[in-house]
Amino acid sequence: MARAANKDDRLSPIDCLTVRIPDAARMLGIGRSTFYKLMQAGEVETIKLGRSTLISVASLEALLSRRRGVK
Repeated sequence: MARAANKDDRLSPIDCLTVRIPDAARMLGIGRSTFYKLMQAGEVETIKLGRSTLISVASLEALLSRRRGVK
């Protein structure tokens, strides 16, 4: 018998390999519109699984690393 997942069983975005677009935008502290612009520019890696679009957490970290030096 499967047990019901509770809030404590959920992984935080830091523990996940991928996150959904709203979570990725929240992790960066930007709006979804700005995040979609980053996606269009190829700044973040997107992964399609069925109808879901996932963003690699490693891609978000790489974006931050690249942008640290940009002013």
